[in-house]
Order: sequence, then C-alpha cells, then structure tokens
Amino acid sequence: MNKKEDDFGLFVMGGGPGDPELITLKGYRVLKRAEVILYDNLINKELLKIAPKHCKMVYVGKQPYGNYTPQEIIHELIREYTQTHQVVVRLKGGDPFIFGRGFEEVLFAEKHGISAHYIPGVSSMQASGLSGIPLTHRGASESMWIITGTKKDGSLSNDLRCAINSAATVVIYMGMRKLVEIAGVYKDAGLGDMPAAIIQHASLPQQKKVVCKAGDLPAAAAGAGLTYPAIIVVGKVVGIAHSSSFS
Repeated sequence: MNKKEDDFGLFVMGGGPGDPELITLKGYRVLKRAEVILYDNLINKELLKIAPKHCKMVYVGKQPYGNYTPQEIIHELIREYTQTHQVVVRLKGGDPFIFGRGFEEVLFAEKHGISAHYIPGVSSMQASGLSGIPLTHRGASESMWIITGTKKDGSLSNDLRCAINSAATVVIYMGMRKLVEIAGVYKDAGLGDMPAAIIQHASLPQQKKVVCKAGDLPAAAAGAGLTYPAIIVVGKVVGIAHSSSFS
C-alpha cells in the first residue's frame, strides 16, 4: 500500500507547556510512529515514553541563557535523519510557531526537498488559565499582545512600548532577565500599578505564580524565588482573576 505524503517526513510538533496530557491527539499518534525524536530542553520527558522502544532520541536542547545546540546543527540533524528514517519528530515545548523557531526548521526542510508537517501545541501563555488567569475577558481585555522579552540581539522588544498604549493583555516570553526594564517601561508610562503576574512551570505540579503590580515585577520575582522558564502577564485580566476564587 502506498504511503500518503503526510505519513512521513519531518514533523515539527508542539509538546505543550509541560503537562504531557495537554498534547494533541495528532501529536500522540505521530509520537507512536516516531523513528527519531529531536527534542528540546523544555519538553516533558514523559512524552518520549510514548514513542516505540526502537526510536532514537536525540537531545538538541537550548537552556535559557545557558548552553544550547546551534540552530545550524539542528538543521543538519534534520537533513541527516530524514534521509535514513521516515518519521522524524522535532519535539518542542509549547507551540513551535510561537517563539519556537519551528517555522525556520520547516523552511529548511522545504528548501532541501523534505516533506514537513506542523503539529500545534498548547503554549505556556494558554496554560495561564490553569492558574486562573484568562488572556481575554469581556469588558476588560478583548485583545492581546504576545512579545518576546529578549530579541536576537539580546534587547527588549520595542513592541512593549506600543502594547502598553492599548487595552490589550500583554504576554511576555523570555523576559525574566528583563524584569527591571519591563517594570521601567510601565512606570515611565504611568502604568506601574497595572496588575501583573509571573507564572513559572505552567501546568506542572511545581507551578508557581506571583501576582503584583507591573512596577514591582523584579521585587516580586525575587521575593517568590521565581526564575525561568516563566511567562509574564500584564493587564486588567490579572486583577480580575486575582479577586476570583478560581485563581
């Protein structure tokens, strides 16, 4: 029987925010057929147990602000393994198309004639709801900005200054080393009292959360002992959630 085109190739898959039960059914089925898995630092290792015993596991993690596997090496591994195996899974934490460089890998695969497929994952920002914080709420926030706290050159995105001029919820990834700058932007705009939260290890048993004012983010993180991986959520929805028994 001929194999369908979407049965083989490179599968760029989101492993979700941490809880292994939050992966998609499609992702589960692909992992069951995986012959090679190139996996990141932030994925839950329980996901690797779904794969067949003969599956080759290759760690290509990038620890925040620490050691990492260069993207060029990952690209070469993708090319190497797709030449000798039919189901190669590139397993990333969260969603691979949200600050995950997943699309870079899809483009690389396409450039080299490799059949590539995208399997979405639940992002850590969506997992904020598990700690009682919605991203939108009627009458409080009807849109959101998703911002990287650390650009390729290491600087804080200028989009933050645009975002705080709206009524949107602001979600900041990779911003734990920029807390002083982030707090400063809000204070400079006269919004230092805007409700904010830091959520670490969203969806996992060791999840930790602190709620504070945007201008107090550095002190709140230090007081609660929060580090990365974590997301920062700023906006009126945080204040509403904090007053709810659900949170």
